[in-house]
Amino acid sequence: MNIFQRLGYFSVGLFMGIIILIFFLSGKKTSCSYFPNARTLKSIRVKERHFDANAMKFFTENKIDTSNISSILENGEVHFGESITDRDSCNVYLISGETTTKPIQFKVENCDSIATIQEVDFYSEN
Repeated sequence: MNIFQRLGYFSVGLFMGIIILIFFLSGKKTSCSYFPNARTLKSIRVKERHFDANAMKFFTENKIDTSNISSILENGEVHFGESITDRDSCNVYLISGETTTKPIQFKVENCDSIATIQEVDFYSEN
């Protein structure tokens, strides 16, 4: 068997494998979140969200919709240096992102089944 026949068999197998993967993975919400920032945000996104009384007061006073939190949890940034990640039960993460008006940062207490938004404040991007 020469090199062209081997290349042909390899190409047919590769093509069939790609088609099978597309068939099985199409329509599913698969994601590859391997980096710590993406894994942390996804972990918080999929849980039931609660808002601390101070956080709700901040949103009401500044006329910010709480749906902005959802968009920040999609593409925000987790500041691991300022987060508390060594707890056994509920870690606290500092997350920052853009709203429609100003950039905000907030702390999230990430427990097993509930994520509680705490201490929301504006910040400068310096």
